[in-house]
Amino acid sequence: MLTSPGVELPQGPRPQRAADRFGDVTIACEGLWKVFGPNPRRILDSEHARLPRKELMAATGCVAAVRDVSFEVRTGEVFVVMGLSGSGKSTLIRCLSRLVEPTAGQVSLEGEDLLAASEQRLRDLRRHKVSMVFQHFGLLPHRTVLHNVAFGLEVQGQQRAERLAKASETLELVGLEGFGDSYPDELSGGMKQRVGLARALATDPDVLLFDEPFSALDPLIRRDMQAEVCRLQESVRKTMVFITHDLMEALKLGDRIAIMRDGDFVQVGTPEQVVGQPADDYVRDFTRDVPRTEVLTARAIMASPRGAGDGGFGPSVWADTKLADLIGLVADDERPLCVFDEESRVVGVVDRLAVLGAVAGREH
Repeated sequence: MLTSPGVELPQGPRPQRAADRFGDVTIACEGLWKVFGPNPRRILDSEHARLPRKELMAATGCVAAVRDVSFEVRTGEVFVVMGLSGSGKSTLIRCLSRLVEPTAGQVSLEGEDLLAASEQRLRDLRRHKVSMVFQHFGLLPHRTVLHNVAFGLEVQGQQRAERLAKASETLELVGLEGFGDSYPDELSGGMKQRVGLARALATDPDVLLFDEPFSALDPLIRRDMQAEVCRLQESVRKTMVFITHDLMEALKLGDRIAIMRDGDFVQVGTPEQVVGQPADDYVRDFTRDVPRTEVLTARAIMASPRGAGDGGFGPSVWADTKLADLIGLVADDERPLCVFDEESRVVGVVDRLAVLGAVAGREH
């Protein structure tokens, strides 16, 4: 342990513990399979189950879009599933709401077994608890923006005045105040996607499912929409599952990221775990061009604090301090930095070599 009596707590607000930021498990998925083709269940326990996709198709006529996937999403967490086209990510998110019927496995929402739910129960869940935002906006062209946003509330059976008031309030939330009387064909692509987001939020669902909602947008509009989701999450704290093929989008939005390939999860972790400790060459190749200074933190590169206090310390930092901020600190002071966790405990030290190694791409 550190012995230097002069070590003080870092400046700035104390970071919040992950246990405090997120609640109980909202979505639980275990052993989920989705196989397309003749007699799909025969694939599960067969010798063909782990064949590469092309070989499986040639041998059986089946495609395993999702293979034995398990994960949990906690209340208030943004869980991002990222992969190339054909990796199975869109099929996976559709299985969560049973827009696509899984071949095998378990999916639960707040402890309720969704695969045992009746059609009526599924409709109730989609009306009240789960909303989905798609890549294609799906707006009703003959309805105004306000009435598009109110559509889900109308389906729920809310009275006209009540639902229009709620829709108007939600339009303000997504930055579209004053556009309620416009029609979809009068809006830009980014504005249409905001309407789609408002429509999903208007019913006050517990869970939001996003299926590549920004992939058709221009880069600048896409960046604005990513910032909008981050802003909204700060205020409404919804549980989100977000599908994307863009790693930078995943790193910006996700509390945790799952990298998907050929129906499997290759790695699941925080953004800094995925970038700093890639599970294999596939993930390593994905993250090669990521600006590590904006993703990695002191926690990812620190060494053990044991016996490190003999020469004194420079400034103290919180464990979630970004590498970009550490660079300036070690440039100004040769002494190692003392790292504190959310409980104000000394958990490590960071020196110049660790910072330089992280910038150069050395894994930890």
